[in-house]
Amino acid sequence: MSHLTVDLGGRPGLDCRGFCSYCYFKRVQGTTSFGCKYCLPFQRGCDYCTRGVREQYSGFKDLRTVADETLANLQLVTDDVDRITISGGGDPSCYPEFHDLIELLGSMEVPLHIGYTSGKGFDDPGVADHLIENYLSEVSYTIFAADPNLRRRWMNDPTPEASLEVLDRLCGAIDVYAAAVVIPGANDGEALEETCAWLEERGAKGLILMRFANQIDQGLILGNAPILEGQKVHTVNEFRDIVTDLNEQFSMKISGTPLWDPSIGSPFAILHEPDLLRKLPRIRKRATVITGSVAAPSIQRILSIRGGRSRVVGVRKEIACLITADDLAEVNLKRLEDVVIIPGRAFVHDAEAREILSADGVDREVVRGPDMLTADAETSMGMTQMGVLEKEMEGFAALINTINQYGR
Repeated sequence: MSHLTVDLGGRPGLDCRGFCSYCYFKRVQGTTSFGCKYCLPFQRGCDYCTRGVREQYSGFKDLRTVADETLANLQLVTDDVDRITISGGGDPSCYPEFHDLIELLGSMEVPLHIGYTSGKGFDDPGVADHLIENYLSEVSYTIFAADPNLRRRWMNDPTPEASLEVLDRLCGAIDVYAAAVVIPGANDGEALEETCAWLEERGAKGLILMRFANQIDQGLILGNAPILEGQKVHTVNEFRDIVTDLNEQFSMKISGTPLWDPSIGSPFAILHEPDLLRKLPRIRKRATVITGSVAAPSIQRILSIRGGRSRVVGVRKEIACLITADDLAEVNLKRLEDVVIIPGRAFVHDAEAREILSADGVDREVVRGPDMLTADAETSMGMTQMGVLEKEMEGFAALINTINQYGR
């Protein structure tokens, strides 16, 4: 069975009825090339780390183009399609030909999945019935708050009542995973509890809470920090406690990013599975692993259990895949081994990473590790605990094998 993705195109802030107040694509500056694993060895910068990370694309594709691309992709599929996912840089609910698009894809009689929508483009509650009739089976829907006034203020939703009515109807018919960026003083506390109750009463499968990011070390790498001047942000531990408390109060699944999924114990659920830890390869060589500040303690514990004697170095950046050359420049080089492993998806050119991490005169070899070691909440929301543990086993086995292959 195959999974087909239909890309509508579109631009954040322009093809979504305007930026939400908290959107991390607001105020994006410049087109600097970060460097990444896709760059050529002799050149920093490629489409992915220059334009892709900023989603600097043209507007929505017209329906004819979407149809032609879908047909071309179908011709490459060798077996039956069991799922179609609608995605894009813009918000699908704001796609000008959305009604016709859904009818076109629905004619294939295959379950549809909308990978993300804010619902800001839904002005008529009847769109929910149209979606259900055309085989929509799952949607990730940003709610922010069940209070329409909060949606209007913070999401710039011109018709919040209609957007919530669509969400209401979908919750009763298909798998709905709601999402909310949590902003202190805006939609946390009592407002967040009311939102959880609203979703649970209507039958939502789960709620993904995303901690608001407002600074560079929290992940704003596009020259756009702060998004909201003077806005308080929950600490990682405060946010984890909020997720834990809400998950205990409600029966639907509630998880958070950057931390955590209480029902599965991820990220790094493997720490609670000694039998699985023993199945990981033993570490035979020494190499420094650089990662984000959130993951560093857990990675250190796992590698130490498997015989690792080298230090895991956490930079100030919280999320490993958003590490840039600036983060590497702050690392204390005296703490590094002769071989350094950086995150597979870090936004830094390989040659530049080696130059930065060898600036003290020690010629260090820099190697990229696996792309993922665990599953964040957006990934784990639809996974079983066994699925998450398998992903972690695969990721850490690859990391340890990298240490054993390149280490000294």
